[in-house]
Amino acid sequence: MSLSIMLSVADPVWATSISDLEKQKQELEEKKREADAKKKEEQQRYNNASGKADSIQSAVDEVAEEIEEIDAALVETIASVEMIEEEIEEKEEQIQETKADLEEAKRVEQEQYETMKLRIQFMYERGNSSYLELLLASDGMADMLNKTEYVERLYEYDRQLLAEYQAAREAVELLQEKLEEEMAELEAQQHELEEERESLEIILNEKRSTYDNYEAQLAKARQEAAIYKANIKRQNDEIKKLESQAAKKQSEIEEAKRAEEEARKAQELALQREAQEKERREQESSKSSSSNSSESSDSSSGSSSGGGYASASSYSGSGSKGQQIANYACQFIGNPYVPGGTSLTEGADCSGFVWRVYKDFGYSLPRTSYSLRSSGSEVSYSDAKPGDIMCYAGHVGIYIGNGQIVHASTQRTGIKITHATYKEILSVRRIV
Repeated sequence: MSLSIMLSVADPVWATSISDLEKQKQELEEKKREADAKKKEEQQRYNNASGKADSIQSAVDEVAEEIEEIDAALVETIASVEMIEEEIEEKEEQIQETKADLEEAKRVEQEQYETMKLRIQFMYERGNSSYLELLLASDGMADMLNKTEYVERLYEYDRQLLAEYQAAREAVELLQEKLEEEMAELEAQQHELEEERESLEIILNEKRSTYDNYEAQLAKARQEAAIYKANIKRQNDEIKKLESQAAKKQSEIEEAKRAEEEARKAQELALQREAQEKERREQESSKSSSSNSSESSDSSSGSSSGGGYASASSYSGSGSKGQQIANYACQFIGNPYVPGGTSLTEGADCSGFVWRVYKDFGYSLPRTSYSLRSSGSEVSYSDAKPGDIMCYAGHVGIYIGNGQIVHASTQRTGIKITHATYKEILSVRRIV
């Protein structure tokens, strides 16, 4: 009877103690779950910030490479401008020298002409008697024939000498015209290269601004990542602390349960030995039946689907469309060259001419000759088709076939047809 009273009194005590411990453990586990959730949030934020930083770093590297390329192109363009300026100075000197030669040739020609006129005047305008007297004064027919031949040779010499000086003057005039044409072409190239330089400087400044902006964004992203990383470390410390406290509570609970179990067993051994023996047999029977029953399942499913990756077909320009572009461009031959212009009728420069022709066919191309060198796809000159863009140093034109291009050449010649290899080809670009 006393044992039963002891058992009934002990049970609530153990139950209260274990219940309190389990409640405290649950509170710790709840705090740990909240800390885990916060850690996941901070981890996600850290991952986002790190990914953003990596992405920005990639953009920074890419912009830095672009700045290097544009800077190199700008240096090359500036060097080309300086070289053309030197060529212009040389052409100007040659033109001045040629003008001096031309004046000298005209002077000599005029002198020869005046000398010949004096001879003619002496021999004819004063009368044929001088010529007749020259013949009558001959010693004989042979002497007269010799004098006649001399006079004729004298006339022929004057005519030949005059013709030679006229030919020399014409040659100098042709040379002067050629030099002036070359001068006009150099001035047009200088304009195109100056325009290209200005465009590159604008692009370079934009890229540098973008680079600085990316650097600021990168610094901010790294700062955010550092904050999130510190938060994660703090959450980890909090979680470890809660785990330690929960483990300690679990140990206390297990110890209380073990003590409770030992007390119960001591009481039950004293009061219910037979019941325990019966329970032991039932447990052994239950364990035996559960160990003999097993369930296994093996299911497998397989499906194979042959998946191939379709290769993307490369874009190929249409020859017929290119021919249409070439034919359209040729309609404006003879129209003026205007620096900075984009009108096919009122005037355009070389890149403005190409830009406008393609724009009329619905294509959006860059505006400068330098940028056009990166448009479309590159082909070799041997594979060039009508409509392809021929790119030179500071100049562009449209290939029309048969080794010829149509282009806005110079202010002197305007839009015209020229042999495609009249100067070194840097690139052939196919747009259609």
